[in-house]
Amino acid sequence: MNAAEAGLPLGDGPLRGLVVVDVTRVVAGPYCTMMLADLGATVIKVENPAEPDYVRTFPPFVQGEKGRASAFFAQYNRHKLGVSLNLKTSRGQALLRKLIGKADMLVENFRPGTMAKLGLDYEALKSENPRLVYVSISGFGQTGPHSLRPAYDNSAQATGGLWSFNGEKDRPPVRVGTIIGDLSASFYGAIAALAAVMHARQTGEGQLVDVAQQDSVVTLTEHAVVNFTVDGVVAQPLGNDHPFVRPYGQLACKDGFVFFGAYTDKFWREACRIFGEPDLVDDPEIDTMEKRFDPQIYERRVAPIVRRWCAGRTKAELEEMAGDAIPLTPIKTIDEVVGDPHLQVRDMFVPVDMDGVAVKVFGSPMKLSKTPVRATGAAPSFGEHNALVFSRWAGLSAADLESLCAEGVI
Repeated sequence: MNAAEAGLPLGDGPLRGLVVVDVTRVVAGPYCTMMLADLGATVIKVENPAEPDYVRTFPPFVQGEKGRASAFFAQYNRHKLGVSLNLKTSRGQALLRKLIGKADMLVENFRPGTMAKLGLDYEALKSENPRLVYVSISGFGQTGPHSLRPAYDNSAQATGGLWSFNGEKDRPPVRVGTIIGDLSASFYGAIAALAAVMHARQTGEGQLVDVAQQDSVVTLTEHAVVNFTVDGVVAQPLGNDHPFVRPYGQLACKDGFVFFGAYTDKFWREACRIFGEPDLVDDPEIDTMEKRFDPQIYERRVAPIVRRWCAGRTKAELEEMAGDAIPLTPIKTIDEVVGDPHLQVRDMFVPVDMDGVAVKVFGSPMKLSKTPVRATGAAPSFGEHNALVFSRWAGLSAADLESLCAEGVI
């Protein structure tokens, strides 16, 4: 029996019919499966009845029909079917095996070894479902001397190198101001999972997908790795400056800050024209990109010019002047971002139902011309779809459900 025959809701995107069992929590995992749901997969989110996803307790909150509900939870769990299941019990493990036996994919983000202790690791399950794609997202990966260490996003930022060179020059490093380790691991998890699904559909052979937050952060360090392996340079905090590209960074204006990035000869020429100083294009000291990159020449000649251009104007004035000609953009606060008409046109803020309340969250950046991504929808209340999934998909009777509930399994 496939998902459609069982009466499970199917998405409308390119992953329609793909069934994903999601036993993840917080963000590194739930965001991965939500992206798959946005693309049309049917995602079954499994939560422990004794310890639901504790993101449900994260602010901000809305007053839902059943009480206080987390908007943070809604942002990473739209479209999912919610079931409760205690995997520490033998009956819970057996029921998860039933779900996995019919599914295309399982995604988990426990510490390595946890699923093996429950008899639910890939090696234990692959014989029951040879085409199963088993995605494991963890702090340090399934192999290596540090694989068993507990980890959060900050663990990945710290050990992946990103933290060490973020922040202001000559000051202590500063963490990146978002959970970039969780988010990047989710991105890579989704990409690798889809590659594994394609392989499974071509060969009938599933596989284990191992994604680590630390590994993911390492790939976000841009110039730092090659600067060290080639020249032995250890990256240090540079604030808003780029290691070698100039002008390329934050500049103050009348009502805030802008990013100014007109560093190529073409863009520099346009900037000089826009700001009414075309003669600067032929100034022999700063007439090439290579010269403007020189730190001393930049600080002595170029920096005072671009600072002057911006200091007396507002963000809106500068954005209007730059138009489509040069990369000069306002550094927007989040209220300005949410109100950005361009982002509104691109459907980047969408309503998600959370216990009867519409919560506005970020949409999907994936724009497909033939199979549009579905970003609106509802986040499940705890155990909301137990009857639907366990009865129709797993084939349990009403008496089975009542017994499981009485024993605390669901």
